[in-house]
Amino acid sequence: MDPHLLRTFVAVARCGSFSRAASELGYTQSAVSQHIAALEADLGTSLVNRRPVVPTPEGQRLLEHAGPILLRLDAARAEITKMVQAPPDRLVVGLSPLAFMADIVAANHVRVLPRAEVVTGVAQGTLDLGLVDGIAAPSDPLNLPDVAPMATVGVAERPLVVVFPHDHPLARRKRINLADLADAQWIDAPESAIPLAQLRSASGTDGFRAALRYEGTHVPGLLQMAAAGHGLILLPQPMVDGLPAVPITRLVHRVELISIPSSGVSTIPTH
Repeated sequence: MDPHLLRTFVAVARCGSFSRAASELGYTQSAVSQHIAALEADLGTSLVNRRPVVPTPEGQRLLEHAGPILLRLDAARAEITKMVQAPPDRLVVGLSPLAFMADIVAANHVRVLPRAEVVTGVAQGTLDLGLVDGIAAPSDPLNLPDVAPMATVGVAERPLVVVFPHDHPLARRKRINLADLADAQWIDAPESAIPLAQLRSASGTDGFRAALRYEGTHVPGLLQMAAAGHGLILLPQPMVDGLPAVPITRLVHRVELISIPSSGVSTIPTH
């Protein structure tokens, strides 16, 4: 399967238009049509309905494979390129919002990105290093997406706490099990608190439904919303100050350093 044809197919499916995909890729519309026709001939089935331009069931299934395939190809190209090129003059480090480390200020260039973009950025070579965070049992590694061979090093483990409003009946607990809060009201803040999907996975339940969604990375504002009773949030203990916060049992907030093994960059520069 030709990856150039696959990239064209992904662009058409995303844009919902042959002409918009052609503009995005720098091709003519005729070339895009030829790419789709060639891919359909290779696979022996129709992949895109023309009016409207949407994937067929077979095309939708191919899309599920296409993302990981293309990301792996990008990762392979980035790794080989780094093996043959001189080390870069600047060190570009990406980090998820809750993965900030004080030593990172010695890097030349820092980007705060969603967790998934940190992983893909390292895989594709746009980031030299990444710091990603999540919840895990003590000393257990994070469950990161398998997008490329990566070196991972645990650099921090911190207690996790649930933030309650002052008048909440559980605010004075010594500790609490995460599963006991599955039916509580939560704030869905995927980039400024622990994502609810991670809570469901860690607790083995399908609870933790959002009463409110918070899109942003401003943790002080999120804390104010939790204090006002809009919903619970789960954060690393050092980020919570002056609010009732109850530690979670048997889970920690873990930060890992990720890199491509052949990149020649394996540590965060320090002062």
